[in-house]
Amino acid sequence: MTRIAPKPPVMIPAIGPDGGLYPVEKMEAHEKALRHQAISVFVFRGGEMLIQKRAAEKYHCGGLWANAVCSHPHWGEDHAAAALRRMDEELGASLPLARTATVDYRADVGEGLVECEEVAVFRGEAAEGWTPAPDPAEVAAVRWAPVATLQAEAEREPTRFAPWFRIYLKRWSDLGLD
Repeated sequence: MTRIAPKPPVMIPAIGPDGGLYPVEKMEAHEKALRHQAISVFVFRGGEMLIQKRAAEKYHCGGLWANAVCSHPHWGEDHAAAALRRMDEELGASLPLARTATVDYRADVGEGLVECEEVAVFRGEAAEGWTPAPDPAEVAAVRWAPVATLQAEAEREPTRFAPWFRIYLKRWSDLGLD
């Protein structure tokens, strides 16, 4: 019988009280609400933004709508490289990205997990015909919609959207995406 070795834990950059970085296992960062680095990618096409419905099997917020990509750089990985890597892993596609801002937030994401993140925000502009090919283990569906429409939907039905995405929609001007 062939045995598959378990995946090693993913180490991400946590932020210490002195502002210095240190490696921490991703789940530990969320279980202990440790401040850590993250990336968020927003993809636009014309007047619409791409959102993804997270796969139901995700370790938190499965089945909820969020921005195109949200994840963490691995320990020692550049933010821009992490954004491109996760675009490929989640959406099976790539495009040039520009960093627009750094924002902080804290959100309870359920199941005893807390996101306490310093987020590098990236923007990508998709050409007409650009089509993602999502990995079903990561993404259940994608959708294009105007930001104002998403803001109204999140206000009306907040439980359909990931907590950080609702924060982003409320703090839109902080993201440098306009």
